[in-house]
Amino acid sequence: MYLQPESGGGPYTLTVSGDGPDNTLNDVLVGDVWLASGQSNMEFPLQGFGPDTPLKNQEKEISAALRPNLRLLRVQPMSSDVPAQDITSSWTMCTPETARSFSAVAYFFGREISEREKVPVGLIDISYGGTPADAWVSMDTLGNDARLQRAFASRATFANRSAGLEAVWAEEKREDEAAKTAGRPIPRHPWHPNPSSWMPSGLYNGMIAPFVPMTIKGFLWYQGEANAGLDRAPFYSDLLAALIGDWRMHFEQGNLPFLFVQISSFNAPTEEWPTVRDQQRRTLNVANTAMAVSLDVGDVTNVHPSDKQTIGARLALAARALAYGEAIDYQGPLFRQATSESSPDGSNAMRVWFDHGQGLNMQGKLVEGFEIAGEDRHFVPASATIQGTTVLVKSNIVKDPMFVRFGWNSVVRDSLYNANGLPASTFTSESTVQFSSSSK
Repeated sequence: MYLQPESGGGPYTLTVSGDGPDNTLNDVLVGDVWLASGQSNMEFPLQGFGPDTPLKNQEKEISAALRPNLRLLRVQPMSSDVPAQDITSSWTMCTPETARSFSAVAYFFGREISEREKVPVGLIDISYGGTPADAWVSMDTLGNDARLQRAFASRATFANRSAGLEAVWAEEKREDEAAKTAGRPIPRHPWHPNPSSWMPSGLYNGMIAPFVPMTIKGFLWYQGEANAGLDRAPFYSDLLAALIGDWRMHFEQGNLPFLFVQISSFNAPTEEWPTVRDQQRRTLNVANTAMAVSLDVGDVTNVHPSDKQTIGARLALAARALAYGEAIDYQGPLFRQATSESSPDGSNAMRVWFDHGQGLNMQGKLVEGFEIAGEDRHFVPASATIQGTTVLVKSNIVKDPMFVRFGWNSVVRDSLYNANGLPASTFTSESTVQFSSSSK
């Protein structure tokens, strides 16, 4: 059953009449629905993930979460071989009790949008920690795009690594029980992903498919950490672009806004975090998308940064522009191109040009984080000078520079900002990344 569009507002009473007795629904709002999805940083609730991983200003935020104009729907994690047709969860009003276990990023986004746009907002939290993007794409797309066949090769690698996992779980359970019996602390065990949650299309089938083709305002996406392995990172842009097209196709509402978070700064020396961040940046060539950069709010020692408020606000800024038509600048400095030029002293340099680069600054710090390389692609740290909306980068070690990059470490300690205080993305001017020297 479809209803005619109404102006945002409420609460209303909805009565459904038919052959049997009338069915009346109370406290109904008319507004905008946003679907928020991804892995654990989207799942991260207002109550945090325990004492070692709290939310910034946690108790204050929870106590202030009485928001009658926000409605929350938390979908229980589920993987499926076939598209599911229904869920077991139901909508709730946003209260301190219901919000504490709800996605913090989605909540802060919805709070901002509801207040600024004067419209009720429904938030659907469809997240599952520690999951790769290919689990969130339907088989309609994964099975019919040759560029995505690498996802199945990665699944095979994962399956081989997971052999004997049930025996490992059993042994860990025995260790836990022995510790309890002896009155000792429960030992910490390595994290083991649920094999079913890494099944290609499994989470699309179990968690996204039941909502197709529900009328929504747009998508929020915070994922990428699970795709930082060498077998997955190089084609993340292809995969994310396919996911965007896949969801838009199934929801049948054109190019719905797709707003995503670039993964943050975290000490992961054996993984390709800078590559994933750059791949996310490249996905902005897909129409009606925006990226919230989170480098400057990362936590070097915790994969789950506590400052979800800033991330939610940056997503809301993008939504105000893309979904609600506000004439605002919502993006940090974005790499456009790099050109070679000669200095009067005969040395060569690279000039980096940015979109959204008005007022480039390092917030009072020296310009750092840039590297430069010649034809051999051996990158070395370089000096950098801000000149208007460009940055001039050079090094005495590299006589004929051809490539330049910024923020190419898993941990990025300094950020480049524009006049709106929005940070720049990790980038490389290389068309493809050579992994022999790509990251640190």
